[in-house]
Formats: sequence, C-alpha cells, structure tokens
Amino acid sequence: MTKQDVNEWNASVYHRVSNPHVGWGAAIIESLDLRGDEVVADVGCGTGRVTAQLLERLPAGRVVAIDRSANMLDEARNHLEPRFPGQVRFVKADLLTVTPDAIGGPVDLVFSTATFHWIRDHDTLFANLIQLVRPGGKVVAQCGGGPNLRRHVDRVEEMISEPPFGQFFTGWESPKFYADEPGTRQRMAAVGFIEIETSLFPAPTFMPDQNAFSEFMTNVVFREHLHQLPDDLLRQQLISELTERAAQDAPPFELDYWRLNLRGSRPSIAI
Repeated sequence: MTKQDVNEWNASVYHRVSNPHVGWGAAIIESLDLRGDEVVADVGCGTGRVTAQLLERLPAGRVVAIDRSANMLDEARNHLEPRFPGQVRFVKADLLTVTPDAIGGPVDLVFSTATFHWIRDHDTLFANLIQLVRPGGKVVAQCGGGPNLRRHVDRVEEMISEPPFGQFFTGWESPKFYADEPGTRQRMAAVGFIEIETSLFPAPTFMPDQNAFSEFMTNVVFREHLHQLPDDLLRQQLISELTERAAQDAPPFELDYWRLNLRGSRPSIAI
C-alpha cells in the first residue's frame, strides 16, 4: 500500500469485499416506490454494485452515478456500461459542492448507501443535496450511524495516541461522522426537507478469518487512518495489532456495524 490521494480507493478490492454494503443497499432499493422511468442520482456510487440493483428497478429511467474517487468511477463504468448501455452518466464530484448543472439538472431521487458517514459536515451536505432534488422529489439514504464500529474505532483511537503511531496524528481528525437520529432530523428539517423519517439499527457483520478482517480494515474502514502513516511497515503494524485484538473477541472478527436509514422530501412548488 503506497501513499496516494486520500480520496482514492483500491476499487478492485472494494468491489470484491463490499458484500455487507450490497446487502444493506438491496434492502433500501426494495423499499423504494419507483415507476421505473425516474432519473436518480446515486451519490457515493462506489464501484456500482448497488447501482446495478437500482438500475434493474429503472428499465426506462436513468442514473447519475456520482463519486469523488476516479478509481471507483472507473470500476463502476466497467461494471455498468456493458449491462446498462446509455442509462448511466458518471460524474466525479464532491457532495458538498456538486451542483444541479453538473449532473444535468435536478433529479427525481437522490439515493445513497454507505457514503454520508465519510463526510463530517452534514449541515452543508443536506443543504446541498436538497438542491439536487426537484420539487416533490426525495432523498433516501443509509449510512453508518450512532455507535457504528465503536469497538474497533475505540481501539484504533487508543493505538494512534501512542508510539509509534501518535506522532503522525497530532492535530488530525477523522473525516468520519456517525450521526444520530435526532441530529439528522434536525439538520434535514433546517434546510427544508419534509416527511422526514429516520431509523437506527444494529447490523453486526462477521469476517470469516483474520485475512478477511485485515483486508477489510485496510481497504475500507481505516483506509484514511492508514493514509496518515508514512510507510507500509507502520501501516501493516497498525492493522496487525488491530487484527490480533479482534481475534480475541467473542465471536472473533465481528464488525459492530450500526446503520442509519433516512429519507425526506423536497416540498412541491405551490401553483
């Protein structure tokens, strides 16, 4: 693992290991009330595995696949264009600044899974997302929330406060933000969303062995922490120590995931 743009991912690995996210995304897609001809923005589309399930519900519709990682978009394009020719527009953008013009105009639905917790500023996030939705349109999303991954986050926070890692984290703040229900409802209402619904639920996930756990921690959960370290030796040491602790859990290699569901509508314009 070499140091690279912090916004870039090992997309081929993520595509292979993101089964938990795909399962959660499928449940959200199943809950959507779709005609099949809508224009949907999948914000934080990743490698397109969930986007593909969304497109199956849109035989006469289109998807704008948005991500800030070029690697993710390249993987998504390779995955989606052969199956859904002409139905997907790919846009590299930051969700805090992307404009309706950049995605071809407001959409019927903004959809997202496993993305919002990678953004700390949820006030700006929701203020921008409501602009991407046409009047009467909706935002439906799921992300990590509440005590998401608290066991492993606490362990890593302890590790990076001490040698040999601590010197590289002075003044550093994790980019992740695991929001709660009340705060999310308040932020959405403040920017004009109505018909707001939220729910928070545990979604424990189990890695089959230490190699799977280590790979997942490296390429998904703590990739931005690892980016702070200057060489592969220290990165491997951090993940090895975390993996050793996880092996002692009962059951071992459990990821204590919590998911936050949220949805809201943009008010229709009165005629």
